[in-house]
Amino acid sequence: MLVRLFSPRRLWPGLGLLALGLGLSACAVRSTGDGAQGLLNALVSTRGLEVTRDERYGPDPRNVLDVYAPPGVQNAPVVLFIHGGSWQEGDKAGYEFVGESLARAGYVTGVMNYRLAPQHRYPAYIQDAAAALRWMRDHAGKFGGNPDNLFVTGHSAGAFNAVETVVNERWLREAGVPTSAVRGVVGIAGPYSYDFRSFQSRVAFPEGSTPDEVMPDRHVRPDAPPHLLLVAENDTTVHPQNALNMEAALRRAGVPVTRTVLPRLNHITVVGALARPLTFLGGTRQAVLDFIENHRLR
Repeated sequence: MLVRLFSPRRLWPGLGLLALGLGLSACAVRSTGDGAQGLLNALVSTRGLEVTRDERYGPDPRNVLDVYAPPGVQNAPVVLFIHGGSWQEGDKAGYEFVGESLARAGYVTGVMNYRLAPQHRYPAYIQDAAAALRWMRDHAGKFGGNPDNLFVTGHSAGAFNAVETVVNERWLREAGVPTSAVRGVVGIAGPYSYDFRSFQSRVAFPEGSTPDEVMPDRHVRPDAPPHLLLVAENDTTVHPQNALNMEAALRRAGVPVTRTVLPRLNHITVVGALARPLTFLGGTRQAVLDFIENHRLR
C-alpha cells in the first residue's frame, strides 16, 4: 500500500507554480506562510473577516490556533481544520486560504497547529486536536458560532487526526467534548489504514506499536457522526485503499459515510482546491460545503 505521506517542502512547489501561473509575483507574498504556501495565501484576502491569531488551547508552544469568523454571524457552524505534513512538518500559517474560504462560506473556522513527531508521537497530536476542538466549542459564542454544531476536517496526516479524534470514543471523552456536539468529519486524502512500520512515518507512532493500536479504521464507535472521505483521483502519495478501508469500517459500525473520488486532483491540488480562487482545479470546496450544509444544525 503506497503511503508516502505529504511533505510540505517536497510537494507544495506544485501549488506555487499554480499561483505563479495566475500572475502572482514574489512581492505578493504576505507574512503568513512562506514560499509556495505564501503565494497561495496571497491569492486571498481576509478583509472583512474577523481574524484572531495564536489563540492558545494548550501548554505547548505548538498548541495555538487561528480563528477566521464572518462578521455578525449567530449560531454558525464551527469548523476545525488540521494541516498535514506526515505528522512531522506543517504550520497553520500556510493554510490561511482554508480559513478564508470556510469563513466566507459563513462558518467560524479554526486552523490549528499541533505537536510534531518524532519528539511527540501518537497520541500527542490526537490529544491536541481534541483539545483544540474543546477550545473551539468553549469559545464558539464569542465568534458567533454554535458550540453544538462542530465539524472537523483535515488533509493528509491532518485527515488521520480529524478522523481518529472523532471515531475513537476515548479522545473526545478525555477532552470533555460531548460526542453529540460533533456533527460531521471530512477527511481529505487521509492515511486511515496502512502499516506505518514500513514507512518513514513510523517515527510518528510509538516504537513497537501496530496498526491495530493506532489506525482509525480499527477504532470506530457505532455512534460516530457522518463522515465524508475525499479521495484525489491522481493521488500517488496516499493510496485510495485507505479510504476504502475506512469506509468499510464505518459502514460495519453503522456510521453514515460518503466516499467521493475527485477527478483530476492529486494529493496537493485536492487541498489547494479548497481555496476560492482555485476551485477550477476540482470539487473539494463544494463537496466540503455541501456536506456541512447537509449535516449542520438548523
